[in-house]
Amino acid sequence: MSEPHPLRRFAKEDKRSFLQKLAEFLHPGPDSTAELIETLAEAEDNNIIAAESRVMLEGVIRMADMTAGDVMVPATRMDFLDIQSPMDELMHAVIDTAHSRFPVYDTERENIIGILMAKDLLKLQRAPELNIRALLRPAVFVPESKGLNDLLRDFRGNRNHLAIVIDEFGRVAGLITIEDVLEQIVGEIEDEFDIAEDEGDIFALADKTYRVSGDTPLERVSEAFSVKVASADPDDSFDTIGGLIAHEMGHVPKRGERHTVCGLDFMVLHTKGGAVKWFKVSPVPDPATHS
Repeated sequence: MSEPHPLRRFAKEDKRSFLQKLAEFLHPGPDSTAELIETLAEAEDNNIIAAESRVMLEGVIRMADMTAGDVMVPATRMDFLDIQSPMDELMHAVIDTAHSRFPVYDTERENIIGILMAKDLLKLQRAPELNIRALLRPAVFVPESKGLNDLLRDFRGNRNHLAIVIDEFGRVAGLITIEDVLEQIVGEIEDEFDIAEDEGDIFALADKTYRVSGDTPLERVSEAFSVKVASADPDDSFDTIGGLIAHEMGHVPKRGERHTVCGLDFMVLHTKGGAVKWFKVSPVPDPATHS
């Protein structure tokens, strides 16, 4: 005769949700943000949450105290388009900087009249009679003090992914994108320029120039271009081309800046996190061949 309640051989499955587990772990709860972050670290140590979840939760907590001014791209590093520029110049600027959205100004940079989507320029190929002003989308302006939580809510609500940040005097202080906000939670977001290291670091372009990653070893650059790339000062030692050029320029290079090293012209194509991600490289023409 079998027993009415046979002994179960397996432990009962824990069906508590992640939030229930976390809430029980936090009870009765920390008294400050610092204690909450420390408690999350303990939760990770106790295998209640994964490392990735802990990092994202910390990002959400810290973001609550951050403003647009904390993470914006300052005005000095913004790429603008001048509505008065010839179409060829506009196209070159869009291609060289490789952004998807551009603030457009008329006469002076403080007079931003709209945002141009790079993809909208394709419409001019099919309808050249279009005025570029007709392609502009309204610019969104936010104060430096705008909280990131509120800004993210606005981005999601109005489907704008870029806002112009203004200071207390109404001047352009910088710009901020939805990517800038999300990176505070999930970390750096890879974009079209972020290519895996094992996929290469030097690429030939259609115009016979090259795209070179800022963290490319000097030996690799020297081999690719058949020159000896090194610092002018033999006492200096650098591992990457980005480090060498930043040292010789005396500051962190900004997008659009150029520097010549060993007969090669390096133009900063893309920066991120205070470092050069990509250079556009071309040999400097030999004056003797044009005499």
